[in-house]
Amino acid sequence: MCLGIPGKIVRWINHDPTFAKAEIEFAGVRREIHMACVPEASVGDYVVVHAGIAICILDEAEAAKTLADLKSIEELSDEIP
Repeated sequence: MCLGIPGKIVRWINHDPTFAKAEIEFAGVRREIHMACVPEASVGDYVVVHAGIAICILDEAEAAKTLADLKSIEELSDEIP
């Protein structure tokens, strides 16, 4: 199973169609992510990232819901012996 994680675009690094990159923030951690699949994304947008590649744009409400669900899973896993 694959998992895509929502992240927020902080800044574009390179808009080249093939090698596009942006800095994406995940819960305070920032990473450079390949953006060729979502060249229309803007700073402040949320994108779903899988294996270092942004694969789609996600609206803010859906991103918040997904991040809350992931946090709940994390908290539940902490309770399992």
